[in-house]
Amino acid sequence: MSDVPRMGAPSTPLARLGASFAASLKPVALLRESPVGMVGAGIVLGFVILAIFAEFIAPFDPNATMVPFAFPGADAPDGGVFLLGTDHLGRDILSRIIFGGQRVLFYATAATACAYVVGILMGLAAGYFRGYLDEILSFVANVILSFPIMVLYVLIIAKVGASGINIIFAVVFASSPGIMRIVRGVTMDIATRDYIAAAQTRGEGPWYIMLMEILPNARGPLIVDFCLRMGYTTITIGALGFLGLGLPPPDPDWGGMITETRAFVSGGFPHMAILPACAVSLLVLGFNLLADGLREVSLKD
Repeated sequence: MSDVPRMGAPSTPLARLGASFAASLKPVALLRESPVGMVGAGIVLGFVILAIFAEFIAPFDPNATMVPFAFPGADAPDGGVFLLGTDHLGRDILSRIIFGGQRVLFYATAATACAYVVGILMGLAAGYFRGYLDEILSFVANVILSFPIMVLYVLIIAKVGASGINIIFAVVFASSPGIMRIVRGVTMDIATRDYIAAAQTRGEGPWYIMLMEILPNARGPLIVDFCLRMGYTTITIGALGFLGLGLPPPDPDWGGMITETRAFVSGGFPHMAILPACAVSLLVLGFNLLADGLREVSLKD
């Protein structure tokens, strides 16, 4: 992990923030040097494009009922083609997978980003101030992390109800302690560096030092962990949907699609459940490969 250069650094806080942000993107720019990372980035980018342009790419309304139990390649009543077939209610599977990916990416990104905001603030405070604040935050984090994470998700959603906002709340509650521990450890290490002492000598405030001096130099492990947690959150959303605790119907939900059609797997229609399961696996694989690539290039940075 390399430090943000101190020599010739911009003098104003806004300029320093811009320089720190530019430096944080350096591992992403170096990603082209990692074939594994490029494959992962291509997979994730493909899903992102499908999510952004879902309304234009999806051949049918994901909730429209047409011909039930149509096999892949069957003709649609309006002259189109069911490329991946239809489910037991006659809804086009390809359209539901595309719109399901849109929702998964939105809620996974929102939940992971919110968890990172909470975890980073807690970790910076605990690692920099230490003392009683560190002990209290670490104790709370350890208590939450002592619960099996999937059980914790189920308990939270069962208590507050199934919805997109509640999924974000559950992920933030269960994931931010793990992020806090990573940030805390990195902060305690960086806080001993000479340029932190120089910033303190200049009279900079604690939060300025944490956000402008420490956080940019912790970017390497945090970017990698963010990609991994995006994969974990994707699995979580799929698992909650499978358990009936995901997005409420009729919104397309990959986990919900699997649980709705699993009864037909042995009845000659396995594609109904296998295809959304493959979508979950492929997206998670993309995030994992992307994280591996970013880890590889961050070691060179």
